[in-house]
This record gives sequence, C-alpha cells and structure tokens, in this order.
Amino acid sequence: MSTAKGPWPSRREVLAAGSGAAVTAMLGTRGAAAAKGATPAATFGAPRHGMSAFGDLAYPPGFAHFAYVNPRAPRGGTLSQIPDNTLYNQNFTTFDSLNIYILRGTGARGMELTFTSLMARALDAPDAMYGLAAESVAISSDGLVYRFALRPGTTFHDGSALTAKDVAFSINVLREKGYPLVSQPLRLVASAVGR
Repeated sequence: MSTAKGPWPSRREVLAAGSGAAVTAMLGTRGAAAAKGATPAATFGAPRHGMSAFGDLAYPPGFAHFAYVNPRAPRGGTLSQIPDNTLYNQNFTTFDSLNIYILRGTGARGMELTFTSLMARALDAPDAMYGLAAESVAISSDGLVYRFALRPGTTFHDGSALTAKDVAFSINVLREKGYPLVSQPLRLVASAVGR
C-alpha cells in the first residue's frame, strides 16, 4: 500500500482498526470490512499477516511464536491469581453477569480470557499487531477500509464456524449498546459488513 502519507497507515487508522479488533475480542471475519466513510469501489493492497504504524513487522508470515514465548515451557502446576484490576463492568468480589461488555450488571472476572480477537499485539514491538482469529488483513488504498480474512478452522466453543456475519453483528451491537470503553472507539467505524 502506498499513500501520500507513506507506506503505512496512520496511528489513528491503526487504532481504529485495532480497537475494532481488540475491543470486540471475540471476533474474526472472512471478508468483513470495518469501514470509515468507505466507497464500494475501494482498491486494496495485498493481504498481510500483520500491521504496524511504525515500520516493518519483526515476524514473518507463518511464524510459530513470539520471541519472548518459550514453547518448551514446563507444563502443569497450580496458578493462584488475585486480580489487580478490572475490565469494563467487572468487580473484584462478585458478579451477576457473564457479559463484561454491557452497562447493566457486574461482569465476572476473567471473562475476557474466553474470547479471542482478530489480531494480537506483539509485546516486543511498540505498535505491531499480528493476525490471530484473522489470518490476514487487506487495507484499502485510502486507508479507510480494512478487510479481515478469518483463519480457517476458527470456531465457537460448540464447534460451529465463526463467520463474517457474526463479526459484523458483534461490532455493530457493541458500537450501539456496548460498555462506553468499548462503544466509544467503535464510533470511528462507519459500518461493519459480513459477506
């Protein structure tokens, strides 16, 4: 992709796409577009396995794991964790809902661990995101439309396939009715369409 601004999307564009990816957490798409004032005739660059506003990606397509991850780490044992913060509507001591994305109710701690996102942030790069539920992202030449291709085999807990329509529905519901920390960044997204 090459624009007058340079070869990479602006930080605002990455954050807009990233917020749609990270905030909606449970999402993956096959041909879904999160658009901000886009036209149907937009032209797209080649799909990429990740994106960064600050330069080249450190990891190549198909990388097995981040450099800071030990794939041979010991398994087993016990983990006792006392949460040091809450997310959205969560409470440290109680809950009355398993939905952490709503205004009403108190969400259960740890529910964010039951969802996945389109892309995952690399902890060893300032602004790099790599495909997780999304296998790749194609960005329009004007930088306003992002098309995420779902990684084959991405499913819900019951084994049913995650579709672009599921993604579009989730983005639209969260934008309209979600917790403010979720819905406010999604207001930058003009529409989400699943095909």
